Amino acid sequence: MTNAIELSLWIGPIVPVKASQTMIDALQSVTVSTRAVSTSGFELSFLIDVDSPLQTLFLVAGGSIPPVMRVVVAVTVNGSMNVLIDGVMTDHHVGTDVQNGKTTLTVIGEDLTRVMDLFDTSGLPLPAMPAEAQVALLLVKYAVLGVAPMIIPSVLIDVPLPIDRIPRQKGTDLKHIRRLADQVGYVFYLDPGPQPGTSIAYWGPQIKVGPVQPALAVDADAYSNVEHLQFTFKNNRKALPIVFIQEPLTKTPIPITVGDISPLNPPLGAIEPIPTRIELTTGAAKWSAMRAALIAMARASTSAEAVGASGSLNVLRYGRVLKARSLVGLRGAGLAFDGLYYVTGVTHKIKRGEYKQEFELSRNGLVSTLGSLPS
Repeated sequence: MTNAIELSLWIGPIVPVKASQTMIDALQSVTVSTRAVSTSGFELSFLIDVDSPLQTLFLVAGGSIPPVMRVVVAVTVNGSMNVLIDGVMTDHHVGTDVQNGKTTLTVIGEDLTRVMDLFDTSGLPLPAMPAEAQVALLLVKYAVLGVAPMIIPSVLIDVPLPIDRIPRQKGTDLKHIRRLADQVGYVFYLDPGPQPGTSIAYWGPQIKVGPVQPALAVDADAYSNVEHLQFTFKNNRKALPIVFIQEPLTKTPIPITVGDISPLNPPLGAIEPIPTRIELTTGAAKWSAMRAALIAMARASTSAEAVGASGSLNVLRYGRVLKARSLVGLRGAGLAFDGLYYVTGVTHKIKRGEYKQEFELSRNGLVSTLGSLPS
């Protein structure tokens, strides 16, 4: 296996095309940020001259209708391709260093959720559609951008009868989809890939199980692959969520409390902090007991992430790209902090001859629940 990294770039309106060699030669750095449940972003920096065709390209994109200049960034590490982002340009600016006579064009953008947030179609009727059907319908129009939906049905499927009520869209497609996800304790995000020009639109529960990425190692001499690492432990962050619902006949308020452990969110730490506060959920009086329990569990899971870690690594030394929204092992940090973590965020920083990643990890407690970690 050879230590090799190859950057690939596609740019163009709607359907991106492979960047020309002139554009690749002008590219100086790439930064891509991915977060577990929020919008991902990117920044490309080009070294240009005043007559560069790159300025014309992005100026034309700024005046297109709709203003969609698509950008796809992928890296191939040791023969394995990883699509880092599939998004659109949102801004660009040009800066000149007078002393050195160099002009830099910086292109800034977000993932394709930005396109979903362009047009407000509030009031669109969605008759006889549960939340899952509404999400599927709203995502259909983005198939032209290579977006394929992955929708996990909830246990709260409710098909409204048109004679009783007709659901209507509230806000843009993105806002409406995320509102529906929040109502059942789900998340929504776009996962680029697996091939350039395609993305998976995931609407479902936040999953913290599955394959484990190769372990991050510190204080392991030649086997160390982490350049910097620090930990935080917030024992006062954990809260006990309480949801009050109403008994339909007597209107008696009934409190519902649940734990933060589920089959999709198993404990990664053996010693968990004790809840130090109570979180009351408002506006839940008309919810069913099942819906209230799911919402409370999702919020309890978020507040339970008391242990956090952040650091950086060299991708060549690690041997692969560390991915967000999945598990990774950590060894060499001591009894309290070794074990499995959920990768909540990754920032890719690529320059010529250098590829580093900054990462953020989290879990629910101290001390690993596993006896050993995957290599």
